[in-house]
Amino acid sequence: MSVNPSSWGAPRGRAWLGVVSLAAVLQGCGNPHEELQAWMDQQRRDAKPHVSPLIPPRRFDPQPYQGVQAVDPFNLQKLQVALKKEFQQPSSLLASELKRRREPLEAYPLDALSMVGSVVRGGAPSALLKADSLLYQVKVGDYIGQNYGRITRISETEIVLREIVQDTVGEWVERTSTLTLQERPQEKSR
Repeated sequence: MSVNPSSWGAPRGRAWLGVVSLAAVLQGCGNPHEELQAWMDQQRRDAKPHVSPLIPPRRFDPQPYQGVQAVDPFNLQKLQVALKKEFQQPSSLLASELKRRREPLEAYPLDALSMVGSVVRGGAPSALLKADSLLYQVKVGDYIGQNYGRITRISETEIVLREIVQDTVGEWVERTSTLTLQERPQEKSR
């Protein structure tokens, strides 16, 4: 007996056609990740990890400290001896500086000081320096900065000073430094 769907009539034929097409669609809709899973399994089988063997640590042989009898380079006595030697040299630039009393502005580095003005009193120029939030008046011959800086000249816009510093070989040499007037930004007129 043969089944002819056209003999069933139009509604039954359409239903049969729908069932067959639904079965075909469901046949192709298997697990969507099945192919990906197969590829991942293949990659795991093919991958051969290469781990290089660890190098054993070298044996540590402690050595005794040989410098116990040597002079400690940070010893305070060594520094005092060097300063006394420098102090006793008559031609040393530092000798006269070590004999005098330190001034208050020598506690500040030059970059912490700013010139904020200048004044002329009795024909002698003076400058106004700001350190922290305090103002100081200085004149030619005063000392400022941490490198034995002595003021040699004051103008309306700058202070010139002579400093004593160590060069690369450790010799004390003079150098000239300047502090310039720190101008305030002018306010815009309204």
